[in-house]
Amino acid sequence: MTTPSPASGSSSSASSGGESGVRVLVVEDSPEIATQVSRRFTAEGWEVRVATDGPGGVAGAHDFAPHAIVLDVMLPGFDGLEVCRRIQADDTRAVPILMLTARDDETDLLVGLGVGADDYMTKPFSMRELVARVKALLRRHERTARVAVADTSTAGGPPPLELGDLVIDRAQRRVSRAGEEAHLTPTEFDLLVCLATSPRTVLTRERLLEEVWDWVDASGTRTVDSHIKALRRKLGSDLVRTVHGVGYSLEPPTE
Repeated sequence: MTTPSPASGSSSSASSGGESGVRVLVVEDSPEIATQVSRRFTAEGWEVRVATDGPGGVAGAHDFAPHAIVLDVMLPGFDGLEVCRRIQADDTRAVPILMLTARDDETDLLVGLGVGADDYMTKPFSMRELVARVKALLRRHERTARVAVADTSTAGGPPPLELGDLVIDRAQRRVSRAGEEAHLTPTEFDLLVCLATSPRTVLTRERLLEEVWDWVDASGTRTVDSHIKALRRKLGSDLVRTVHGVGYSLEPPTE
């Protein structure tokens, strides 16, 4: 088994990957962390490539065509937020991104989600949890792709959800409120649809994690909270009600 190790420069060669055919790009400038993550992912049968700076991360996303990206925030060249922004600006191929940050700062996390990250973890992290979260991202991305194919094969796909002045076009994955379109990340959109299909119903954080992230460990509930805050910032603070100690419910807005 060949394990990639970050060397000087922007990227290392890919490992000879596994039978699963899954390709994962790891963008991390710490040689120790990059090597540990690469070894763990390779043990899962995944093909891994490592990039050690911002430009290398963007190039790797283009050349390697990964199925998922694990992206550190603090990078030389330019930071992970800019890497994420540039990757997600290319709408020819959506790719789920999990961001790693050494700072447990809410503002940084919201900015990361705002530029297109699907999930995040703070350092230090459990390697077992990292693998589980990447697997959840891969499953969710595959499920979303299947739904999109199924929708296009039917007449017009599922009908829009209209709740007051909030319109959710599930077929085109577009959202508007009071006639103004809001640009949501894929995860934000899925979270909104999950809440909107059961309006005024309190959904626990654990249920949202399971249905939106396909993640059943309650250690990820902070991720839900951050995405809810991102939704409120984009669609209005009155849209989602917090039920302390339980979860969230979508309150249909007025016209």
